[in-house]
Formats: sequence, C-alpha cells, structure tokens
Amino acid sequence: MDQAPGSPQGPEDQGPQPTQGLPGCYRHPDRETGIRCTRCERPICPECMVSASVGFQCPDCVRGGSGTGHRPDAATPRTLAGGTVATDPRLVTKILIGVCLAVFFVQLSVGDRFTDSFDLLGRAYVPVLGDVEGVAEGQWYRLLTAMFLHGSYMHIIFNMLSLWWIGGPLEAALGRARYLALYFVSGLAGSALTYLLAESNQPSLGASGAIFGLFGATAILMRRLRYDMRPVIALLVINLIFTFGWPDIAWQAHIGGLVGGVVIGYAMVHAPRERRTLIQYGTCALVLAVVVVVTLVRTAQLT
Repeated sequence: MDQAPGSPQGPEDQGPQPTQGLPGCYRHPDRETGIRCTRCERPICPECMVSASVGFQCPDCVRGGSGTGHRPDAATPRTLAGGTVATDPRLVTKILIGVCLAVFFVQLSVGDRFTDSFDLLGRAYVPVLGDVEGVAEGQWYRLLTAMFLHGSYMHIIFNMLSLWWIGGPLEAALGRARYLALYFVSGLAGSALTYLLAESNQPSLGASGAIFGLFGATAILMRRLRYDMRPVIALLVINLIFTFGWPDIAWQAHIGGLVGGVVIGYAMVHAPRERRTLIQYGTCALVLAVVVVVTLVRTAQLT
C-alpha cells in the first residue's frame, strides 16, 4: 500500500487574510468576526466566545475571574471541531509514527514469521506458519495490525512522511481524540474494503488506508475554511494516479480510507455545535458498523 508523500499545508499556514474589513479573532487570526469581548474588547470567533451576563467574553477574561457563572471548563480553548487545544498539537502523530517505526524494526528483526502473522490476509495457507491463516479464520485483528506493518524501507518512509505532513496540521485542527478516531476508523475502512475486494490469498499491509482518510478529512477541512482547494485537489489526483498506476498497491485500502475520511471529516467540521460530540462520534460508530458488516459478508463468502 505504497503512497507518494503529500504535503498540504496546514490550516494555520495558508488561511486567507480578511478581505471585508472585519478583524480576525485574537486566537484564530484567519477567522473574521464582528464580535468583541465585552471586557477587553478583543475580537473573538464563535469557537472562543463564552456567554456572559451581557454579551460574550474571551477565554482569557473568563479564566481571569470575570464572574460569568460558567464552569471552569467552559473557558477551555477549543479547536474548530470542538477538541481541546493541546500544548503539543502533534503529539498523537508523533506517537503513531513511533509505533510504526518500532513495529518495522521488529519486522526486520524477527522476519517473515512476524509479518505473516499480522498482515491483512483473507484466507490462505501460509507456509512459514504451516497453517491456513486469515481474517476468515477468525483473525479479525489483522484488519487493525496490518495498519502498522510495512513492506520495505521506501514504503515506510513515504507513509511516515505523508503522515507527518498531513496528520500534524489535521491533529491541531481537530484535537487529539477526534484525530485518533478519524485515523483508526479510516484505516479500518480501508482494511475492510481490501478484505472484501482483494484476492483472499493476497497479503496487504501499510498505513496508507488511514493516511488517505486523513487526506480526505483535510480536503473537507480546507473547504470548510474556504481555503484554496487547488493544491489539495492536485495532490489528490497525483496520489490517485500512483494508486492505480503503480503495481502491487492495494488500491482498495486507499479508496476505502479516503471515503471513510471524507465521511468522518465532514461530520467533524460541520456538526452543529449543540450536538457536535454526538454527531461526530456517532458517525465514527456508523462507519465502524459498515466495516463490521462488510467483514461479516466477506467472511461468509470465504468459509
């Protein structure tokens, strides 16, 4: 599941400047707003404003003891998707890269026996293991573990560079929990489509399905923020050309992850504020339900 690296800029790098005379939020300069804090008079966007007895106040004034009557966490800075703003906005991305690298070193140390035990395989006899193996044999964990395996140095280098370039800005925009949900559910969607459509004896591995999910969510985020879509569209076209034009690439994982990322990404950035968490994680659960159904259908075909 090789993937050519992409490097879309994060939301903080390419946001348009205000063009209608409205000031930008003091915490999110790329967001125009006509609302100001009633205490310090700094401009604040809807994500930053906290209701007060009169008008709205910014998180800094609320934390400073403005007497709004809200819970302390009401003033917690939030991302566009409602996540908590973290001190290190790329921590989860760093951990995911670290896990993939650690697993790859284990693959190099142990050899094919380790890789063949955890890659994505429908149902086939594996000589090194001496038995019939695969998801259809009850090894559902392969749908997940295959996301952390890689087949070569170039494979893992391309995928980890893509994960850093795409994942870092997206994690900052969504927040850690939502970003992690997006990553794993998109990856599982890619694994499920591979299991359904690929030959049962064809092994598959790599983080590309999850990365394409991040790619899809990035496109949705950029459109939501009204950024120039031409760079991300061009990058998507290039990656799809590699997906279908390069041999030995599991295109099913890329397409499954991309579709899952678009669906979840749309829910993450467009969910109404009053029901945001329910819709965001409900959509993740719905995509997971589809993954389970697809897996059950394919298993019934192979057994």
